[in-house]
Amino acid sequence: MRCLIYIVFLQILTGCCMSGSQTRALDEAERLMQSDPSAALSKLNGVDVSEIQDSATMARWALLYSEAMVINRLSAPTDTIVNIAVDYYGRHNLGDEFRKASRLKALIRSGDSADALSTALYLQKEREFFLYKERARREQITLTGIMVILLALGVIAWMRQRMRLQSMQNETLMAEAAGLKCQIEATRGDVGRLQAKLSGLLENRFSLIDSLCQTYYESQGTKTERKAIIEKVKSEIEAVRDDSFDMMEKAVNDCRDNLLIKVRGCYPDIKPEDFRLFVYLACGLSTRTLSLLLGETVEVVYKRKSRLKSRLKEASAHCCPEIMEVF
Repeated sequence: MRCLIYIVFLQILTGCCMSGSQTRALDEAERLMQSDPSAALSKLNGVDVSEIQDSATMARWALLYSEAMVINRLSAPTDTIVNIAVDYYGRHNLGDEFRKASRLKALIRSGDSADALSTALYLQKEREFFLYKERARREQITLTGIMVILLALGVIAWMRQRMRLQSMQNETLMAEAAGLKCQIEATRGDVGRLQAKLSGLLENRFSLIDSLCQTYYESQGTKTERKAIIEKVKSEIEAVRDDSFDMMEKAVNDCRDNLLIKVRGCYPDIKPEDFRLFVYLACGLSTRTLSLLLGETVEVVYKRKSRLKSRLKEASAHCCPEIMEVF
């Protein structure tokens, strides 16, 4: 790629140098046209037409060459050179030059002299013009090839950039997948702990049922049956109230995303009895159950729930909205 750029640069630099020398020669010939037309024609014959770099310079040379031949009263064997000027200026809508070239075309074939030297020089310039056309065609093909190569290189660079971006996106997706995997594993761990908690609660429930059934069986048919069952239930309620509160608090935090820790963060001045009430509510216990566990009437429990809800609503509105879902 770098070598190709160097080659194109050298070609452009060489073309600019040669174009500058050719322009100076044409300027000199145009200056001599009226004072010394023979020298002007000689100057124009000294220009290597096959090395002219652009069609505008070629048309100017052809116009000056035809004018020099007419002024020197020389006739041309063909219209090839003057037609270069006529065609170029006609295509580019240059009216003055086109009219001048057309007038010269009518005069150049009717010159007084047609010596062998001028004819040979004319034919030589004609051949050089054909060489110029062939070189221009090759340069056009070369330029087209270079453009195709540059386009292909651009497409390759674009595809490589796209592949690089795709690779980065894949890496990002892999990282997200790895993070999701970690979250899933953490969720599985939480589910496992929740299952363990539920299993423990289930065992406790079955143990309570088994204990009550044992008491009922032992007291069945006696007058103390109802009293014994009631006393057993009362003792189990006392056990839940005194011994199981820490376990209930831990279960709520494990199963409800550390809800009780968030409550203490949003409302650090919460009273112990209100915190106990909130724990029972978070466990999903009914109002009658709360009445028994707290040792208060149902009406008092309703009032305490209402007051606690108002306080927590004001304290947790901006830090933890899910606290209010407990109520």
